[in-house]
Amino acid sequence: MKNILVTGGAGFIGSNFVHMMLDTYDDIEVIVYDKLTYAGNLDNLIPVADNPHYTFYKGDICHANNVDEVMKKHKIDTIVNFAAETHVDRSLMEPGGFIQTDVYGTYVLLEAAKKHGVERMNQVSTDEVYGQVLEGRSKENDRLHTRSPYSASKAGGDLMCQAYYTSFNVPVTITRGSNNIGQYQYPEKVVPLFISNALEDKPLPVYGDGLQMRDYQYVLDHCRGIDMVLRKGMHGEIYNIGSGMETTNIVMTKAILHLLNKPESLIQYITDRPGHDRRYALDVSKAQALGWKNEYDFERAIAATVKWYVENQDWWRKVKEKKDYQEYYQRNYAGRDIKNDKI
Repeated sequence: MKNILVTGGAGFIGSNFVHMMLDTYDDIEVIVYDKLTYAGNLDNLIPVADNPHYTFYKGDICHANNVDEVMKKHKIDTIVNFAAETHVDRSLMEPGGFIQTDVYGTYVLLEAAKKHGVERMNQVSTDEVYGQVLEGRSKENDRLHTRSPYSASKAGGDLMCQAYYTSFNVPVTITRGSNNIGQYQYPEKVVPLFISNALEDKPLPVYGDGLQMRDYQYVLDHCRGIDMVLRKGMHGEIYNIGSGMETTNIVMTKAILHLLNKPESLIQYITDRPGHDRRYALDVSKAQALGWKNEYDFERAIAATVKWYVENQDWWRKVKEKKDYQEYYQRNYAGRDIKNDKI
């Protein structure tokens, strides 16, 4: 790997991956290609802006000609696809955009990978494609059981990757990550939303009874796992990446309040999300067999995340002040409080 195209590299996980790769290796070129939708933020890439091994292009993965030009200009040999619409709540409101980016956009990248003969394309996917797992842990060969437009669109992209490996021998791998937390996460997602709301003494809207279980992994652990799969993973294979430990949403919420020394009276239970999966749990033994392991447990991950949002309030306040964020927040949460209408 010498010339890596990182699509969606201005987003949360993508930008952390860019930082990690440039901090770890001095013999690679990282080309970021990002549409800069509401969740893409060039501020996330300020720390690498002057790095001579970094180049940025604004572009949509659905535009094949633009993707092809970048592939040719930089002699891309590796693609890592983070570009996606990712938020379940938004997918319930406007599913069409998820299908366009997560399925058709993946197809465009696969065509580019085939045409230019890349060494590897890694599709960054999600544990949500397995659906809720009430018992046991999801393994890579489990059937897919999607329950939201978001997870269905990601599953569609995954299946297209497998088809291109089987039909055209495109050297694809798929990584399915659990819920990431850490720096630069857009504050519509639950952890940065709750941290920022708590810092503003605003209610923390907890869906249902708050007993949904998630594997919250630190974003840099996930990025290191993706890098391991790029270097050691087998073509055509899928690798789960997560901490292997689950935490209920209410425990996560109370941990944030405790770290910020905020009262639990800020917790506000609201009507549950339609089709809300009760539990996700990943079997990560296949990735561990490559030599990867997570370095952060939940306590360390949530503490590091809270610390970053406390120390970088200018970053998230600028995001939350935007009109489109305010409109989304009201659209998603207004009138859903079980007891009253404080949201």
